[in-house]
Amino acid sequence: MTATVLFVCTGNYYRSRFAEHFFNEQAGQRNLDWKAGSRGLQLSLENLGYMSKHTLDRLRKLGIEPRKPVRMPMDLQASDLTAAALTIAMNEIEHRPLMEARFPEWAESVRYWQMYDLDVADADSGLAAIENAVLALLDELSAL
Repeated sequence: MTATVLFVCTGNYYRSRFAEHFFNEQAGQRNLDWKAGSRGLQLSLENLGYMSKHTLDRLRKLGIEPRKPVRMPMDLQASDLTAAALTIAMNEIEHRPLMEARFPEWAESVRYWQMYDLDVADADSGLAAIENAVLALLDELSAL
């Protein structure tokens, strides 16, 4: 049975979407019985379109084409948390308070990373950090 990791960020537009697609590509290459999904804690009308241009550019640079149809950002629901074997929020400082406000019963079971949004880190370094964290996660899951 395939297990699911759920990546969570603020808008489900940039960081979590990159982690989802990169994880799925790498898990497939490793024949790992895991898949990734992603959701947002506070969707924004400022995010125009399906996915950040930075995310799309980096995925394509890596030879990864998002599956069609590419969906719009999705808001996190309790059912998403229940279905996931592992939930990872992209940045503890940003996302723990949102988790505690929206899903207090789940806040302590989420694994929090320190992946910064574009207001703190440029896209190249930010997405490279997510790549490295996802690769480390895949190594961890492969060892289970």
